[in-house]
Amino acid sequence: MSSVQPAQIASIYRYPVKGLSPEPLPRVALCIGGTLPADRRYAIENGPSGFDPAAPAWMPKSYFLMLMRDERLAGLSSRFEDDTHLLIIRANGKVAARGDLETPEGRAAIEDFFATNFAGELKGPPKVISGGGHSFSDAAKKVVSIINLGSIAAIEGIVGEPVHPLRFRANLYVDGWPAWHEFELLGQTLAIGDVRLKVVKRIVRCAAVNVDPETAARDLDIPHTLTRRLGHAECGIYAEVIAGGTVATGDEVIVSS
Repeated sequence: MSSVQPAQIASIYRYPVKGLSPEPLPRVALCIGGTLPADRRYAIENGPSGFDPAAPAWMPKSYFLMLMRDERLAGLSSRFEDDTHLLIIRANGKVAARGDLETPEGRAAIEDFFATNFAGELKGPPKVISGGGHSFSDAAKKVVSIINLGSIAAIEGIVGEPVHPLRFRANLYVDGWPAWHEFELLGQTLAIGDVRLKVVKRIVRCAAVNVDPETAARDLDIPHTLTRRLGHAECGIYAEVIAGGTVATGDEVIVSS
């Protein structure tokens, strides 16, 4: 049992389309062995990848449009509607594309937008892809990603600049833990109401965190700076849902074992 006081969920986010903007959620239902609903449900294929929607399997993010390489994605604002499967993309505050991602016509509208506006980033025709309940996460297993805001504050001290937490594109942001406390939780279980999350892995950060989510500027060098100062480029943890239920912002997070 940890001696650290319970923390709280400060915010919750999902990312319906890999590489596009986060969507804040006041609460979310989690199922055993699952991600947040619709988290990374879709991706924009950057040239042929061989992905088979009938037999979806994990693939490296290099096959898709993604922030590690394509920082201009951060300049877009997107919103996904679960009931209609409608994706709306805004650029400079105006609707730039919209389409039902479960219809050929809707996907074509989104693909045409990227073919026209991201030609310099493309290695082949862009294609909206999905595969049932598949998640295009950076992790091979279905997990929930968690960021400790105390660690973000520590990173700000290391880099000497403000660091927007959304650079790290997590699902749950937790407030109240000391910096790097999350690394002590590997193998332990987090209790949030009825929900239980087993911490399974640290998250190794890539160059995506160097991109400011508000300006789309690649303005920091966080992984290299962490490696130089701390000997690693890790921030955050992955956890598997082992007991389902609903979590909400403000909920207490207790280390239960």
